[in-house]
Parts: sequence; C-alpha cells; structure tokens
Amino acid sequence: MTEERTGVWLVGARGSVATTVIAGCAAVAAGLHPPTGMVTATNPFADSGLPPLETLVFGGHDTSPTPLPKRAEELVTSGALPYGLPATLRAELTAADEAVRPGGPGPDDPRGEDELIAAFAADIDAFRAAHGLARVVVVNVATTEAAPVPGDTALPSSSLYAAAALRAGCPYVNFTPSTGLHHPRLRTAAAEAGVPYAGRDGKTGQTLLRSVLAPMFAQRALAVRAWSGTNLLGGGDGAALTDPGAAAAKNAGKARVLSDTLGELPQGDVHIDDVPALGDMKTAWDHVAFDGFLGSRMILQTIWQGCDSALAAPLVLDLARLLARAQEAGLSGPVDGLGFYFKDPDTGSSALPEQWRALLSLAARLRARP
Repeated sequence: MTEERTGVWLVGARGSVATTVIAGCAAVAAGLHPPTGMVTATNPFADSGLPPLETLVFGGHDTSPTPLPKRAEELVTSGALPYGLPATLRAELTAADEAVRPGGPGPDDPRGEDELIAAFAADIDAFRAAHGLARVVVVNVATTEAAPVPGDTALPSSSLYAAAALRAGCPYVNFTPSTGLHHPRLRTAAAEAGVPYAGRDGKTGQTLLRSVLAPMFAQRALAVRAWSGTNLLGGGDGAALTDPGAAAAKNAGKARVLSDTLGELPQGDVHIDDVPALGDMKTAWDHVAFDGFLGSRMILQTIWQGCDSALAAPLVLDLARLLARAQEAGLSGPVDGLGFYFKDPDTGSSALPEQWRALLSLAARLRARP
C-alpha cells in the first residue's frame, strides 16, 4: 500500500527559513541528522497520526530568482546549514525548487486582488494534482510586512496568499507577524472555509524565553517595573525590520506575552537593529527591572544567541504535520493547542507551561480520531 503524501506550500519558498525547512526535512528523513527541535518527534506525538517527514513534498511562491541549491550554499556560509549538506541534498533541493512559482504582486503587476488570489490558488491546486497529494498545508514564512495603515481596506500580500489557501481548501499557518488571515475582510471567508489554521508569528527565541520568565514573576508575586529588550540580527529579516511598520508588527507579539501574563505592559521597548554582518545569526538581550520584598530593587538580564532559521525550521515542520493531521481528523478554524508555537496565538494563553499542556491535549485528541 502506497503511503499518502502531504504537500507543504511555502510562501517565501526561497528564503532562509524555507530553505532550512526543506533541507532539514530531507536530512532528517534520510537519517543524516536527528530531529533536534522538532516537538512532534517526541514521544507524546508518536501515535497521533502525523504524516512522516519522508512523505512531505515541498513547493511554494517566491519573488526571488535565486534557486534553492544556491540559497542553501549561501546558508552554509552564514552558519545556518552544515558544510556539505547542500551538495548531499542537491536532488531534493532541486525538486522543491522546480515546484516554486512566481509570487507577487510586483510593483507593476496589473492584476487585481481576485485575479491574484485565483492565480495563487491555481498554483496550489496544480501542485497538489501534479504530485498526487492527499492535502496541502500553506505556510507563510515570507519577509515581515508592515501592518496595514488604518482605513486602508486593500489586502496586503500576506492576506492575498492566505485567501488563496482558503480558496484551495488548504490548512494555513502564518509563521510571520504579517496580517495574513487577520485582515477583517477575510474573517467571514476563514469562518466558512472549513479548514484548520494557526498563527501568528513563530516564537523562536526572545519571546520564547519571555513566555517562560513572565509567569515566574507573576506566580512569585514579584512586581515587574520595566522590561526592555534589544535584537541584533542580519539577513533578509533584519533588513525588512528597518521599516518602522514592519518592526511595529513584530514587536506587537512580543508585547502581548508580557501584557497577557503580567496583567499590564511594563515600561520599556524592544529595539531591533539590522546588523548585516551577523547574517542569519541573532542576539537578543533583555533587561528586567523588578521589585522584591520590602521594595528591594532587583534586575534580571538575559542574552539569547542563536540561528533564527535553525530555530524556526523544526517548528514549521511541526506545524505542517499537525495542521495536515488536523484537517484529516476533521478539525477546522483556529486549532486549540497550537499557541505553543506563536507570539500572537489565535487561541489560548500566552504562558508556555499552559500552552504546552494545551499542545499535549491536542496530540491526545488527534490520537483519538480516525
């Protein structure tokens, strides 16, 4: 009996995260590397019916002309991929690259919104048919876009792709802070599409740590006076976040974790600095000022240094597998339990321990369904 195959359609398919996802999936499936960072590879998910990594087929949209094998070689230089891996996986990277279609809209694109949505949905449908896929999960890993200007009703690019996923009947993941399905014009379509979805903005580093530390302060009745942070990063994300609108969209999720958990947003901001020399590496520094017993003034400082794409890729693979299984199990709408992966989750708490329990509950629900 031939095992069903599942498509993963990546919006931003030639970017750093997508390239690491595709190369990482192939490397783990071939036994070249362990599934480090993949929560769905741990025991609680063993019998939940998730599609095996070797059954995932990749394609996507992108505006970049750089082919995936070349992009993978660039990620070796930046430290995101190990030396020699792109050459070993050249066939897999080439196969995925051949399934990448031009994204948009470009600056001179004459097509209107519905034409673009129809074209993107047709690309997904053609991908599903060409590879004989049981289902396709659409995952947005494209560069962060600025939040829409108040009063502007036009759909931004991320929302056009999200609408195309709905039209193609595909589960949808927004791993970015971009608008995606959160646009008010898509509210009805999302409710009526009957597909599961999850978002927004993958929680990979600084906010992951905040979601652990903030409950500690709240549960120990320690008064947080100020929480400030700085991010130093390069690559495409660093360049994109020099746009104040994009940076504001990114920081909104970081702030939500604190306000939800502490009951109010402490003083302090998060500053994002583009340092091109860092490439795909990122440094995040937090400074927490808090009061203890009898007004004692105290400070906690943390430093997180990591490779953003390597942190994000296993989470994207987790989410693609979980959403594919959720659709197979008949779930629709925002999937309870997936807030574990996001800064700005569609449902549930912002505290990591509670999110973990909800994710385990989802694993049990999936295990119980045919």
